[in-house]
Parts: sequence; C-alpha cells; structure tokens
Amino acid sequence: MTHTGQRRAGVLWTPEHRRTTVGLLLVVTLLAFENMGVATAMPTMVADLDGGELYSWPFTAFLVASVAATVLSGRICDRRGPALPLLIGPWIFLAGLLTAGLAPGMAALLVGRALQGFGTGVLLVATSLLIALVYDDRERPVIYAANAAAWVLPAVLGPPIAGLVTETAGWRWVFLGLVPVLLAGVAMLVPVVRGLPGHVADEHVRRASIAAAVAVAVAVAALTWAAQQPSATAVTVGLALAALAVLAVSLRALLPVGTLTGRPGLPTVVGSRALLAGAFAGLEAYLPLTMSRVHGHGPALAGLPLTVGALSWSAASVVQGRNPDWSRRALLRAAFGFVAAGLALFALVAWAGAPAWVAFAASACAGAGMGLGMPSISVLLLRLSPPAERGFNTSATQLGDWITSALTIGAGGVLLGLLGGTGRPSAAVALLAAALALIAVVGGLLVHRGLRERTRGAHPTT
Repeated sequence: MTHTGQRRAGVLWTPEHRRTTVGLLLVVTLLAFENMGVATAMPTMVADLDGGELYSWPFTAFLVASVAATVLSGRICDRRGPALPLLIGPWIFLAGLLTAGLAPGMAALLVGRALQGFGTGVLLVATSLLIALVYDDRERPVIYAANAAAWVLPAVLGPPIAGLVTETAGWRWVFLGLVPVLLAGVAMLVPVVRGLPGHVADEHVRRASIAAAVAVAVAVAALTWAAQQPSATAVTVGLALAALAVLAVSLRALLPVGTLTGRPGLPTVVGSRALLAGAFAGLEAYLPLTMSRVHGHGPALAGLPLTVGALSWSAASVVQGRNPDWSRRALLRAAFGFVAAGLALFALVAWAGAPAWVAFAASACAGAGMGLGMPSISVLLLRLSPPAERGFNTSATQLGDWITSALTIGAGGVLLGLLGGTGRPSAAVALLAAALALIAVVGGLLVHRGLRERTRGAHPTT
C-alpha cells in the first residue's frame, strides 16, 4: 500500500476485510441503539417496575460492571488474544438483554443492566484489539470513521424508535428487539475469530489488577451515590472523599505509569482520552436540561442539539479517515480546541437570553472535536503500545473515559445541588461548562508538550 495519502477504494470492503467490517459495524450499531434507546425508555420502565427512587441505578449498574469487565477483558486479550472475549462478550450481553427485557422487578432490571455493561466492557476492548490485528496503521483511521458513522443512525433514529416501541409494543421490546441484531453480529464475527493468528503471551509485561478494578468500580458507584444526594452531609462528603482516595490509589495499578502526572508518550495518549471524554460528557449530560429548564423547550427540541453533535462527530471522523497521513498530534490538539470552544458556547447557553442556535453550535463544535480526537487517540495508542500490552493499554483508555465521565456528571450534580437545583440550573451549568472548557485547554497543552518528542519518527503520520 502506498503512503501518498491516496486511499484504495473500498478498503474496508475488500475480500480480506469485508466480513470483519460488517461484524464490527453490526456490534457497534447494536451498542449504540442500546445506549440511545434505553435512556429514552427508562422513565417508562422504571415507573412500570415501581422503582422511581432507583431511577439512576440502571445506568450506574451498567457503568460499574463495564469498569470491571474492561480490565478483565484487557488481561485476557494480552494473555490469550481477543478471540475468547469476542466469543463470550456477545453472549453475556445477550443474557443482559433477556434478563432486562423479562424483568419482573427493579432488582432483575439492575442485574440485566449489569450484564449488559459487563458484555459491553468485554466487547469494547476486544474489538479494539481485533482492529489492531486485521487493519494496518493507515487503514485504522478509516475503520474508526466507519465506527463513528455507525453511531449516526442510532443517534438520529434510536430515541424516536425507542419511544415508538415503548408506546406500542412496550418498553421490554427495547431490549428484546435487539436480540436478532446481536445474533447477526455474532454470526459474522465467529468466522473472523476462527481465522485470527495464534497469540503468544509475554509473561513479563504488566497486567492489570482485578482487585484494583473492583475497587474502582465500587468507588465510582459510591461517588455516584454521594453526588445524587439532595444535601451534603458529613456521611456523603466523607464517602465521596474516601471514594476519591480509593480511585487515586487503584488507578495507579490500572493505568500506564505516568498517566496521572502527564508523562510524555503513551501516558499522555491515555490521559488525553480521559480528559476529552470527561469534558464532552458534561455537555452531553446537561445540555438537554439547560434547553428544557432555562429555555423552555420540550423534550424533542431539548435533545436535538445532541443529534447535531452526533452528526458532527461522524462527519469529522470521516474527514480524518480520508486523510490518514495527517498528523495525529495536530488532530488531537485541534480536537481539544474544538471541544473547548463548544464548552465555552455551552456556558453561554446557560444564560436565558442566549439564542437557541448557540446550543446547536456548541454541540456541533464539541462533536467535531470528538470526531477528530477519539480516532487519533486510538491510532496513537496502537502505535505506541507493544503488541503484548495492547489489551492493558486499551482497557486503560476505556477506564479513563468512563471514570472521568462519571466524575464530570457527578460534579454537575453537586453544583446543581449547591446553586439552584434542576429548576434553576443556569449558575451551575455555566460554572461547570467554564471548568470543563479549562480542562479541554489543559488537555491541548498536555498534547502539545507530551507528544512532541516521543512520537517523532515513530511513523510519518504522527
């Protein structure tokens, strides 16, 4: 393959790649529909199961299980390759769909959501390793762009379809209706998995600690609970501080050495994913609330900026995929710039006098940053990771993503509790958006410093 920047037409659909591409995109589409659909149907399912006081816990159960599964999947991939997780992950997810879809009460729903989260964590790491094995360095930006595009249809159609299914067939079919898609994805991936080369483990590389992963999962759950309490008491504050301490200690065993201090090279790449995802999560979680409570829009219009953001994310990802020779460092710096600008606009949206189009501009700008940044992080991660440590490093990036997202959303909840609640969120949202914009600026500076020397000469596209 040449390095002139010209892409061979249909690189993802060549005979050697076609089956892998279809299987991956089916799995990604399934996870995206589940993500978008469950949020839409959650009020109905929780009310039907008399679990209003546990409204947030189906999301928390998913997140906590995902954290533990991510680390476990990374260990298995480094020891045995991605074949076993790719074969087992979908069946765990299937068990979660069936358990949630047939749940007689909230306890069963939480178990189902935990199984879905565990299956998702296993699959996300394993599919990243599958990409590393099947696609070369110049092809990876293209498959990452295709993955982003696979989110567009669920982002646009997922909420209305889930709403229609909930109103006509019942919320249970939001879960049960995904079973055929999952089985189709498995049918496509099984032959690919069987054709993977044998894996030779290196027993001297670093392995993630399962105990540390469990500690992180529990700490994230504790922080989530503490952030959701209506008032700050000595118990909730103490629990939150203890959870933060557990996170700080445990993450040292789960992340590349130097990640928490911004060491150049691979630690910077992993840290960039955490900062980028955490900053964007705040906008994604609180923009609909701002549109609804500050600007008085109904549910459909309040969520529409997020659809625009998903489209912008996909479009930017396609652009980077068509230009595999662009500097990944430069793209990542631009990504942080776009996200920072989007968050600055988000802070403006918190003002009641801001026009509605500012919300769409904020989401589109931040989405473009994610579309440029996330594929670039994935490309750099695989370039800088020894093959025997790709599972560990991939799980580390996913962990950072989920943890900072949970912390960001939790921080927004704390600010809402202190500065007016969900009824008057302007002050809390403005402060949160400004803080996250600053984090995005820091992320850009971290990339500028931490990737300038270490990646030079590693590949001509760095």
